[in-house]
Amino acid sequence: MAQARKVIITCAVTGSIHTPTMSPYLPLTPEEIAKESIAAAEAGAAIIHLHARNPKDGSPTPDPAVFMQFLPRIKQASDAVINITTGGGAGMSLEERLAAPLRAKPEMCSLNMGSMNFGLYPLLGKYKTFKHEWEPARLEASRDYIFRNTFKDIERVLKDLGEGCGTRFEFECYDVGHLYNLAHFLDRKLVKPPLFVQTIFGILGGIGPEPQNLAFMRETANRLFGDQYQWSILGAGRHQMNLITMGAIMGGNVRVGLEDSLYLGKGQLAKSNADQVTRIRTILENLSLEIATPTEARALLDLKGGDQVAF
Repeated sequence: MAQARKVIITCAVTGSIHTPTMSPYLPLTPEEIAKESIAAAEAGAAIIHLHARNPKDGSPTPDPAVFMQFLPRIKQASDAVINITTGGGAGMSLEERLAAPLRAKPEMCSLNMGSMNFGLYPLLGKYKTFKHEWEPARLEASRDYIFRNTFKDIERVLKDLGEGCGTRFEFECYDVGHLYNLAHFLDRKLVKPPLFVQTIFGILGGIGPEPQNLAFMRETANRLFGDQYQWSILGAGRHQMNLITMGAIMGGNVRVGLEDSLYLGKGQLAKSNADQVTRIRTILENLSLEIATPTEARALLDLKGGDQVAF
């Protein structure tokens, strides 16, 4: 009998896109980020994807000292795979984006597979006032912002983090060309299977959230990577639950979390990351899909293990 497929749930706890005005439930302090991460792991997330925030005003920060206020706590309280961003936030240099991962040497990091426009400015129209001055300024700045991830940048991350720290990657692909960029690095043997390919839908500047695009990205990844990858799906905003459910039915893993969507359902803010994990876990189990444990996720993705990190 064929072994049942296990679905990896990733939870992206806070990110750098949403701002404090947008939801009172967005975790901002190290205490809140740790608490939310642990609860998401208890709800069934095998991987916890993490950014840091300035505790004073909730703005994104690359400061390793802030990361180190919550990373050890999460590790001590759960067995989840800890995955640290290398995308950081708008305006951060590559040195800043790499500072925390190089300090922590985690099992996984995200790695964006191409430069792109990353438009958040349409969110300005949804809010009459903001809690902090930095919020509208950052959203407006995205109108003239290029999220830089050149081939040279990617090579550096693969060398310093991949070779140097034994870290493996959540390869974030916002468009079809990003899959081909990843195939280029696979051809050069700078990345090694199994690849964890996170296809992202619904960001202004990337591929749209239509079901046809989901199928096309899957078909393209199959053509480029064959059986050398694990596929995961991220649907931004209101597209989160329906798109990742479709992807799971098609053989994918899923990502939820308040980084990607602030909502649990139409007009209903998610009160925690664990709420979203519980919702997608219930959907998947009702579809007779099994949820991967952290141990199973480590085996599927060939990770070095939680005892090999520096926190």
